[in-house]
Amino acid sequence: MIRAHDITIRRSGRVLVDKVSLHLQAGKVTVIIGPNGAGKSTLLKTLSGEMRPDHGDILYQDRRIASLSPVELARERAVLPQSTALSFPFTALEVVRMGAVAHGSRDANLAGRQALARVGLSGFEGRSYNALSGGEQQRVQLARVLAQMPDPVLDGRPRAIFLDEPTASLDIGHQISVLELARDFARRGGVVLAILHDLNLAAEFADHLAVLHHGKLIREGHPKETIDDETIAHVYGIAGSVGRLPSAAIPYVLPQARFSATR
Repeated sequence: MIRAHDITIRRSGRVLVDKVSLHLQAGKVTVIIGPNGAGKSTLLKTLSGEMRPDHGDILYQDRRIASLSPVELARERAVLPQSTALSFPFTALEVVRMGAVAHGSRDANLAGRQALARVGLSGFEGRSYNALSGGEQQRVQLARVLAQMPDPVLDGRPRAIFLDEPTASLDIGHQISVLELARDFARRGGVVLAILHDLNLAAEFADHLAVLHHGKLIREGHPKETIDDETIAHVYGIAGSVGRLPSAAIPYVLPQARFSATR
């Protein structure tokens, strides 16, 4: 549904994303992994239309992303950034309503309440956004995304959600819940792109894994094909012991220190 070809991003003389081509398919969760500074968030922002590439093309089905107006783009995809700071004293419901309004919901209040319930925040509607914990704020923002994209497919066109480190502020239970929501969105025909640092979560929830290193896409494919000892050592500079869960052949990673110490 979304195709990026030969994307290059330069800022202040540095190449942040270097000739990356990526196909985001409807019905699949694509996860980008890589170390800090690899260009993951820059690539996500470019694919979502927030940034313009210096070179390359991005197509949303048959249309170039540069040809889409802000309103049209808001109907095609929703974005969950790493963090969102609000200067005004919005309530949780008011934040989520922004997504519902972008979708064109007839009853933004109802859509907002339903989205908050999906992320486990029923009863938080009147709470001040700025008074919430970091994890609660992240879930409010996810509810905004869900209110903007309640239907993964609209008029026969798959739509997309972009999630930049959606589990960073969450406990393990809510991490799983958030990624299950993402998987459900894909299962119902939508496009999901997520950035994750937890390799075990990436291995469990990704249908397609893209490994970014120094701005380059160095490997991609199913997690069982892309997560191995060699990749962990090359990308993260540490030893990694990669095994397989017997139930589903899902890779799991046991990180190890760079240097073993004698105790």
